[in-house]
Amino acid sequence: MREIDLTRPVSVWRSKDLFQGREAESLTIILRTPGCSWARCTMCGYPVEGAPATEKDLLVQFGRAMERLSPGAEVVKIYTSGSFLDPGELPEVVRDHILDSLKAMGVKKLVLETRPEYITPERAKACLSRLETEFALGLETANDLVRQKSVCKGFSFRDFVKASEIVHNLGGRIKAYLLLKPPFLSEGEAIRDAVSSARAAKPYADMISLNLCNVQKKTTVERLWERDEYRPPWLWSAVEVLRNSPGPIICDPVGAGTRRGPHNCGECDGAVAEAIRKFSLTQDPRDLVGLDHWCRATWRKVVELEEKSFGTPLV
Repeated sequence: MREIDLTRPVSVWRSKDLFQGREAESLTIILRTPGCSWARCTMCGYPVEGAPATEKDLLVQFGRAMERLSPGAEVVKIYTSGSFLDPGELPEVVRDHILDSLKAMGVKKLVLETRPEYITPERAKACLSRLETEFALGLETANDLVRQKSVCKGFSFRDFVKASEIVHNLGGRIKAYLLLKPPFLSEGEAIRDAVSSARAAKPYADMISLNLCNVQKKTTVERLWERDEYRPPWLWSAVEVLRNSPGPIICDPVGAGTRRGPHNCGECDGAVAEAIRKFSLTQDPRDLVGLDHWCRATWRKVVELEEKSFGTPLV
């Protein structure tokens, strides 16, 4: 057991985000809530961050987080390690306070994360009546079999489509998170799944966000990784997906270059990750051109041969 301060958010940081086709200042907030109602995804370690925060605790957390808002910041992204629109996780009184506060502060866009079952016309209207809102959904893959068996997500592609239709009918925006390399997929299978998923999700999403799987504590992925039965995706794989997927598509390679995060050989990780981040802000394919290193040949061979290794990572 560990001591947790329920009046402090899990994390807060400033960054850049793509807004109306240009680079904009943003603030990202992760509130510490009671946690995700599903909490069964194979790669997600966020359930361990949950704690019995009260309405008062959540309001104090939000207030402290907003102290980090830089002058002129236009975008605020709020995550709860679960669903922003789940009233059992974030009470409506807290939700409405957050929305009213952001509007009063002149924030132009809110990005929130939620599961599709919590998107109703009433909840979507509560957000969109106050400010431009992008509803981020962890689709992970357009393949229902992969989503159910590899990720254990608990909803279907049709559920994602239904939530998208509700939001779009009210004038809102949808961001679809796709997961590069769920467990039990080879490197080549993961690349093909991500590209096909981006194309399938495109008609229902205003933005695609490619999330590169990393090894979080107390997860199925970690148990596989500890037995050398899982390797996080190569950064070269992310470049391949970004080059072949419809835009706009963004990617923040969290943990790039670490053993638990997406990585190449260790020598070129920083340069490739920086190119991915730059492309995410510019959407200019030229930012991904000219990237090369000796390990790229190794990656190509892995993609070619790994499906014949009975699920064992080659490198």
